[in-house]
Amino acid sequence: MMLHNKWFAKFVLLAVCGAMLAGCGFRRKKYENPISKDTQQPDKVLFDKAVRDLEKNRFEVARLTLQTLINTYDSSEFLAKAKLAIADSWFREGGSHGLAQAEAEYKDFILFYPTLEESAEAQEKVCMIHYRQMEKADRDVTHAVKAEEECRQLLVQFPNSKYAPQAQQLLRNIQEVIADGEYRVGFFYHNKGSHPAASNRLQSLVDAYPLFSKSDEALWMLGDSYSKMGPRFRDKTGNAYARIVKDYPLSSYVDEAKKKLKEMELEVPEPDPVALARMKYEEENRTKKGSFSKSMGIFRKSPDTTQAAKSGTPAMQRTAPTIPVSVPVPVAEGGGVTDVSVSTVNDSSQLDSKPDARANPPKPEGTKTDVTAKPAEETKQAPAPEQKKGKKKSNKK
Repeated sequence: MMLHNKWFAKFVLLAVCGAMLAGCGFRRKKYENPISKDTQQPDKVLFDKAVRDLEKNRFEVARLTLQTLINTYDSSEFLAKAKLAIADSWFREGGSHGLAQAEAEYKDFILFYPTLEESAEAQEKVCMIHYRQMEKADRDVTHAVKAEEECRQLLVQFPNSKYAPQAQQLLRNIQEVIADGEYRVGFFYHNKGSHPAASNRLQSLVDAYPLFSKSDEALWMLGDSYSKMGPRFRDKTGNAYARIVKDYPLSSYVDEAKKKLKEMELEVPEPDPVALARMKYEEENRTKKGSFSKSMGIFRKSPDTTQAAKSGTPAMQRTAPTIPVSVPVPVAEGGGVTDVSVSTVNDSSQLDSKPDARANPPKPEGTKTDVTAKPAEETKQAPAPEQKKGKKKSNKK
């Protein structure tokens, strides 16, 4: 108990010291894009003043000064720097509103100055805006999908930028989170016994994100799901097991996958040398989490990306939602036999011969009746019987 109180006292002391240092201004963050030109031009003076306000977190004042520069000196050589600084001020301010404004400003900057080196930085900031707002794999993936899109845009539009290697790693981290979400869904369906749904999720996962840290486990469950869907999916079952042996040669499922292939009398492929080298590199460079990090992980909103790949080319195209293989495919689309067919009816059917059911609508509930509803043909009034000639004699005397 005494030891626990001692550690708690140290923690409180460190927190108080950090707050005091922050209050004294020691956390002042230097601006990344100053103007290095040594001049006393009025527009340069305004820009330097805005940068000082920006570094002291006076964001609104800095934006007013920069807007004054843009409106007053419309032919200034520092217009691009001023517009980028406005976006940076929103990015530094943070918050949902500030980050949304920053994204809009960065997009405008890229639109107006696409050839400047700072445009690649602006696109990297847009990627980071959504990357920092990503949530865990079992939660909303809106920001993860948006971050993936923006990082891909950086690699496509600015492939030779100095930010490209960082964007590649960010993209691997993002795809680890998205793939983990798909893996959890496929795992749920597989354990539930819904194998068509499980195979649909897991197949799209292993095809779209081969760098996912649990791709070998996903392929193992995929092969098991196909095997339980009948002999029609024998080839797909074999392909799933073969990919484990070929693309993930250091996986713990390799021996079992080879055994399954031999039982199915299918060829066992050789391990891919490139995949083998990549898996060795991943094992040597994988980040190891400490005990404190593991215990605090449940309290974090951001996802855990320590298991993300550190090498390999990330997927550059997001696959569209797929249709489960158990759904029949029309012959016109290259599929096999389907249970759905279209034909022209030439002969008469019961729709033509039988009366319309709407002719005798059901009576409201609670209505008492002893008469059973009959078709319209049977309810027609029968002709009266012929009267015998002569009058009946009365029995009365």
